[in-house]
Amino acid sequence: MKRLQRCTVILSLVEALLQKDSWCGETHIQKATYFLQELLRVPLAFDFILYKHGPFSFDLSDELMAMRADDMVQLKSRPPYGPSIIPGSNSERLKQLFPITLQKYKERVEFVAKELGGFGVADLERTATALYVTLKDTTLGDDKIEERALLINKLKPHISIENARLSLENGKEIREKAKSLIGIG
Repeated sequence: MKRLQRCTVILSLVEALLQKDSWCGETHIQKATYFLQELLRVPLAFDFILYKHGPFSFDLSDELMAMRADDMVQLKSRPPYGPSIIPGSNSERLKQLFPITLQKYKERVEFVAKELGGFGVADLERTATALYVTLKDTTLGDDKIEERALLINKLKPHISIENARLSLENGKEIREKAKSLIGIG
C-alpha cells in the first residue's frame, strides 16, 4: 500500500474512533492500528514491538507526525489529559483521492472502532498486549489462557494475572468476531 493510501486508512480509523466516542489519542490510534493490521490483515506495513504500554510502532508515530505536518490530522487539546487526534483541513481532499481504498477497508475499520472505541488507555494496553502475545506465541493453543496470562504478567508486571486473563478472553472474543471479515471460518 502506498503512503497516501495508508494515510487514508489511518484517517478513516481516526474518524471511526471519534464516532464511537473514543478519546482518539495516539495510544488509541497505535492500538487500533495494530488490531487493524495484525488481526484484520490490512496491509499497512508498520513494524510493531512490545513497548512500555503494549504494541507500539515508531513508524506509525512518525507517520502521524507527518500527517500532522500535511494537515491531514491535527491535535485537539483536551485537558487534563493528552490531546486527541482529529481530521485536519486536508482530510476531505485525501479521502477524495482514494475512495476505493476507503471502501475496501471500511468494514474492517468500523469493526476495530466498534470493538475498541470505548476502551480507556489501560484497557487498550491490556487487550493489545494480549493479542500481541497470542499472535507471537503460536506454541500455546487458545485453551492455554492461564499460561499466556502468566507470560503477560511476566512481560508487564503492572498487568495482574487476573487482568491479563480477562484481556485474553476478551481478545479471543474479538478474534472470533473478526474471522468473518478476513474470510476464516
